[in-house]
Amino acid sequence: MFDLLATGLSIVLNPMTFLMLAGGTILGVIFGAMPGVSASMAVALALPFAYSMKPVISIAFLVSVYCASITGGGITAILFKIPGTPSSAPTTFDGYPMAQRGEAGKALGFSLIASAFGGMVAAFAMALISPQLATVALKFGPSELFAVSFLGLSVLSCLDSDHIVKTLISGLLGLLLACVGMDPMLGIARFTWGNSTLLSGIEMIPVMIGLFAITEVLKQTVKPKKIDAEKDSSSGNGQMGSVVPKFSEIWATKFTMIRASIIGTVVGILPGAGATIASFLSYAIEKKVSKHPEKLGTGIADGIVASEAANNAATGGSMVPLLSLGIPGGNAAAIMMTALVIQGVQIGPMLVKTQPEYLASVFGSMIVTNIIMVIVALGVAKVFAQILAVPYSILGPVICIFATIGAYALNNNTGDVMLMAGAGIIGYLFVKLGYNSAALVLGLVLGSMCESNFRRAYTLTNGSLYQIFTKPITAVIMVACIIMLVYPFIKPLIKGKKTA
Repeated sequence: MFDLLATGLSIVLNPMTFLMLAGGTILGVIFGAMPGVSASMAVALALPFAYSMKPVISIAFLVSVYCASITGGGITAILFKIPGTPSSAPTTFDGYPMAQRGEAGKALGFSLIASAFGGMVAAFAMALISPQLATVALKFGPSELFAVSFLGLSVLSCLDSDHIVKTLISGLLGLLLACVGMDPMLGIARFTWGNSTLLSGIEMIPVMIGLFAITEVLKQTVKPKKIDAEKDSSSGNGQMGSVVPKFSEIWATKFTMIRASIIGTVVGILPGAGATIASFLSYAIEKKVSKHPEKLGTGIADGIVASEAANNAATGGSMVPLLSLGIPGGNAAAIMMTALVIQGVQIGPMLVKTQPEYLASVFGSMIVTNIIMVIVALGVAKVFAQILAVPYSILGPVICIFATIGAYALNNNTGDVMLMAGAGIIGYLFVKLGYNSAALVLGLVLGSMCESNFRRAYTLTNGSLYQIFTKPITAVIMVACIIMLVYPFIKPLIKGKKTA
């Protein structure tokens, strides 16, 4: 590993390469902090810059954009409750309440430290056990991937323990929305009612922007809550900046950070799973194992760390199958693979053996990026944070304008803007009626993956449900899913018996 590290650092610490990495990190953080720009879109926007570079340097550059964009998404999630990337949605659960309490600086500090730690863990895991992890990932067929996506759906029972039934209904509504569009197996239109905009399905990003950003603006309009940007209790200089938490505070989250980084790395390795599932799953597991689960969602560091460490670790995990097997672990990894193929690189199992400099380049770039990223994100966060000093009568419309731009820029389609506005109204009704917007987003994110993998598994086994659910990996994961779904309902009964 030390040889790999030395090779990687020799590549990325070349002055020109280092400048490109720094530029990629700045681009990634800015793209990630912009509403509507996902990590894969950030990589796609940076792709033209990579064509003129050498293949080894181009993959390092694109990795820096990818890692930094995931981190950048947490900035607006904490400050404005607008997830810059879908994987930052769980960060809003605790990050935004901390910002509302006047602890935005501390929340941003925890976010950056957790992001850097998760990225580092994934980088070393990628360098140490890349071939072995990729071999394990190959054993995940459609039935196993269905079980993983269903495990993500079982998170629903953990999102709001006080309103479990309404949370499950919200998740089912998300699953219903995921069915809109073209059938993934038969290619026929479903639930489109003759509307051509709906043929491509319900886009996740406009819905997410509406449910989080527009809903929050409506809440602030109806019942304003003043946020004093110049009296941040976590900032020593009286400004709303990003303040590194004390060592004792960081040390208190050590187990959460380690646990989330491992979960993120493992989930990132699975083809198609990605950082969004990793962050939601990590947050749910944290709520299960936490000594004070009732505090999660009220604005504590553990919730931010669980989300941000996991989604950044997933970036390194997604590079494992790409470099070892030529199988992209997610959309961003697929774009990187396209860039390498265009430049004549033969992606596949022999790449690591015949051209180890690619693995070394990715390894070195992830380490350097995670260090640069903290410095860059500190500066970007301070700029974004000062916006909170603007009166909400001005800030609210500005947020709506940026949200509209983000939704429209996705496909240059006004239908997405209308979808975002509708989602915002529905989100506000959800708040008033006690339903859960995050559960709807989770159902929408995982719905298509869950359906397509189950139907593939059903087809491959000639319609045998027994063969699908008796595979060892699938069976173990499904048992875990059932336990997670049922436990919140039987927990009160167990407590009642103990009390009696």
